[in-house]
Order: sequence, then structure tokens, then C-alpha cells
Amino acid sequence: MAFQQGLSGLNSSSKALDVAGNNIANASTVGFKSSSSHFADVYGASLQGSTGSQIGIGSTLSAVMQQFTQGNITSTNNPLDIAINGTGFFGLSQNGSTTYSRNGQFHLDKDGYIVNDQGRKLLGVLANASGSIPNSQPEDMLKVDFVTGRPSPTTEASITANLDSRLTPATQYSETTSDTNADGVPDTVTAMDPTSFDPLDSDTYNTSTAMTVYDSLGNPHTLGYYFVKSEIPNQWYMFTTLDGAVNVDGAGDPEFTTMNFSSAGVLTSPATMPTLSYDVATGADPMSFDLNVSNVTQFGSPFAVNDLTQDGFTPGNLAGISVSKDGIIQARYDNGQTRDIGLVALFNFRNPNGLASIGNNQWTETGESGQPTPGTPNTGIFGVLQASAIEESNVDLTAELVNLIVHQRNYQASAQSIKTQDQILQTLVNIR
Repeated sequence: MAFQQGLSGLNSSSKALDVAGNNIANASTVGFKSSSSHFADVYGASLQGSTGSQIGIGSTLSAVMQQFTQGNITSTNNPLDIAINGTGFFGLSQNGSTTYSRNGQFHLDKDGYIVNDQGRKLLGVLANASGSIPNSQPEDMLKVDFVTGRPSPTTEASITANLDSRLTPATQYSETTSDTNADGVPDTVTAMDPTSFDPLDSDTYNTSTAMTVYDSLGNPHTLGYYFVKSEIPNQWYMFTTLDGAVNVDGAGDPEFTTMNFSSAGVLTSPATMPTLSYDVATGADPMSFDLNVSNVTQFGSPFAVNDLTQDGFTPGNLAGISVSKDGIIQARYDNGQTRDIGLVALFNFRNPNGLASIGNNQWTETGESGQPTPGTPNTGIFGVLQASAIEESNVDLTAELVNLIVHQRNYQASAQSIKTQDQILQTLVNIR
């Protein structure tokens, strides 16, 4: 009997050494979860049932249980390194099969898919055409566009600026009109002569600025603003140019917008935004966009432009990626645009120890694990994501080295029990 008991002890201790050795070997493996050996005693079946004199016949390895405790979080320089701080697994897809992992070391493949080192694609929910993320099942393979796609023409341009109320009016002209006051004396009216404006002649305007706008092909154009102070108090005229060409009216004269301000320097008219229309020589559609001048003021301080914005853009190349703690992936492009790509999904199981390990820090669903429950990071039971970071192995190296010593002693003791039984048998053989 001692031979069988000792042999089972050798076998159990050997497997325990294997488990400890595997933990130590993966002490630096990202997302690795350590395992512990569970043992059970073995008893022979007895027709008489259990008695107080029943002797066991050894031990057996009953289970190897993984410990899904949190590993330490370490920062990296890769924005697609994603660590889970809390509960959940990443979902990875390849050829229709899905595996689950805690290893968040991802990168982009040649097609823009977010993949792990084995080429499995990260699962989540892709944003729709408007950039919002629908509330749907996380069955999409997350993909980043290397370019923003089609260009978008400018539909609105906005300026925030202050016009200096202390400036002297620019070149004007005087016109004698009819006797509008019925006093017998023809009236003389000082007004702006639209034909006198010349963007190349600084005497015909007080101040100017410029910004870039885009046509339907994404070609950039320079929109010029020219402001002319009127003889009439609190009144200015605004002229515009596109690539140096003056915006003209139906008669071919320079077109302008009259801007009136209150005595407090706040714009009172125009109440609606003027619309500009230009033909461009690039093969693009004619440009037509609104000018928002509602944020222009007239104070007794120097001319200053605080903001120039417009909503058009040219196609841009991918410049960077960021991932929020809630799992939102956002792409940045070199044309200044940002776009929400999608949402990283997390999956949870009722019994994670029921998952089947297939190597490469991946598990598959089994009947023991139960079906995966998808969810959104930073909600409910699901953990928070941290970009540019990895979750280290949760192996306690010191504890595993101590386990090696313990299992080695157990192995030696089991071997000693076999040696002792051998000596006893040898004694019996030597009896004459």
C-alpha cells in the first residue's frame, strides 16, 4: 500500500511543481492569471462501508484553478495598449470564432483593424456615419480609418473680433441728393462708395484679416475680411474676398454688409448672417456659405481677432488614437478633425474558472463558464479601461518560490516513504 501512496504523492507533487513552474515562467506575461493546485485524498471502495480503521491510498490533483485577481497597471508608450482595471475580458474575433483575453496589447493591421499579436480583431460597437455609437450588441470588429474620407466644403465661417471705435473713417464720398427734408436746400449725404474699395489699397479700408475655407474637393481658399469705418457713428462696412477676388453684386460692384452697433459696442444688425457665393476655378462646385459676424464688437480698444472658425475640411491622414476610460476610441487627423471610431466592449462570465485556456493569454467559452455577458467599460460590474497601459501578470513571485520549496519537500518525503517500504520488504525477503 505504501508504494501506491508514495507514488501518488510523487505524482501530485510533480504536478504541483509544474503549476508553480508555469506561474514563474509567466511572471512577466501581460494579462496572465496565476494558477493554484487543488489536491484531494483517495480512498479505496469498501463493501463494509467506512470504518474508523480505513486507510487512504494516496492523493490526486483534483483541479488547477486560475486566480482572476487584478494585476498591477503599468504605463506604456503605445496608445492602443489598454489595461482593464476591474472585471471583464476583451473579446477577440478571427474567422468567426471568439476568444477572450485580459492582454490588452493591441495595434493596427494594414487594413486599420485593431488586433492583438496573433492577428485576432478586437470586438466592440462601431460608430455610425454621424459619429454616434448605437446601443447595439458588440459584434463589430473595431476598425480605424487611415484617412477622414471625403472632404467637406465650408458651409459656415465665423469671426470673433473687435473693431476699434477710435479709428478715422476710411475713404468716403459725398453725394448731393434732392431736398429730402423739404427745407429748400438740397441735402448732402456722405456714404461709402462701393466701387472705391480695393483690397490692394489700404486707404480704402481700416483693417482686415483672413482665414482658410474649403471647396467641395477639399481645396483650400483664402477668405479675406475687410472692415471700413463709416462717417455715421457706430457703423461699419464689411467687404470680403476669396483668393484676392472681391465678392461683387449683380451689377459687378463690390458687395458689402452694413454692420451697426449700439452705443455699448454690441452688434445690432444685420440680424441674419450674410451669405457669400463664389465660383472657383478648381473644378469644384461653386462655393456658398454663411458668415457669422454676431460676435463682432466695437469698443475703444485696438483691432483684435479672437477666433476664426469654419466647418469645412480637406481629407486628412491619421495622426493619433486615444481610448477613454469608458472605452470610446477616438481618431485624430492631421486636418484638425477628430472622429469617434467605436466603443470597446467587455465581456464577463458567471464562472471564469470554467473557461478553457488555449494559450496566448486567451480563453474560450465552455458549458462550465456559462455564456458571456457583454457590457460597457466603467458601468455596472465592468472595469475601467486605461489607455497606454498594460495589466501585468498577477503572479506573486515570492510566494511561488516558497511553493517550489514546499512541493520539493513533499516530493522528497513521498520518495522517502517508497524507500522505507522497500527496506521493509527487503527485510522480509531476507528472513530465513
